[in-house]
Amino acid sequence: MSTVEQKVLPLYPGQRLTRDEFLRRWEAMPQLKFAELIGGIVYMPSPLSTEHGDTDFNVATWLGTYAVLTPVCRGNDNSTWLMLEDSPQPDKSLRILTEYGGHSRPQGKYLSGAPEFLSEVSLTSESYDLNEKLNLYQAAGVDEYLAVLLESREIRWRRLVDGVYELMPASADGVLRSQVFPGLWLQPAALLAGDMALVLATLQQGLQSPEHAAFVRRFQQFSKGSHGAP
Repeated sequence: MSTVEQKVLPLYPGQRLTRDEFLRRWEAMPQLKFAELIGGIVYMPSPLSTEHGDTDFNVATWLGTYAVLTPVCRGNDNSTWLMLEDSPQPDKSLRILTEYGGHSRPQGKYLSGAPEFLSEVSLTSESYDLNEKLNLYQAAGVDEYLAVLLESREIRWRRLVDGVYELMPASADGVLRSQVFPGLWLQPAALLAGDMALVLATLQQGLQSPEHAAFVRRFQQFSKGSHGAP
């Protein structure tokens, strides 16, 4: 008895799909590198400019340096997430590992839940990143959301307060400091100027702060307690 193999239809921008159908079509298109499901609608970004790529690399360097020296967390680059009923593909994420009490976890080949920190570099996608994606991240409970806006030359770092995002102000020295990841400090003007020496020098000050040392100790103790260790 013969069977007819069901054809998997391709993804197109603007389609309305369930997450399961989105992922089924995505996995059948290995040549496709960037696609997201936000609010049940398929988004497929245009090719990325050199300016976007340079800035995205610099953000990755900043976050990657922090993650290497903060063993309770892990960074991810352009990973697909299972978030509420959608599947965003944020530029960068930083999450506390599950064994240290983080809110997200691996689920098969993807990550599921809401990481503690997400970042998007926006040029042509500024409106989308500050509306549809911001609304999803807020609803899902992503604690902090950093948007690097290249066209307006601005960095907006938001923190979730009582379920609603509020902009985090810079301190008197112009530095933005994470409330979720102590020691994750950013000199926004330096990042926008591509001055990575100053970006990393500022981060190094944060990594040497007492708050960062206490953060690492606190979560290491959490892990020992959760496993019954003395």
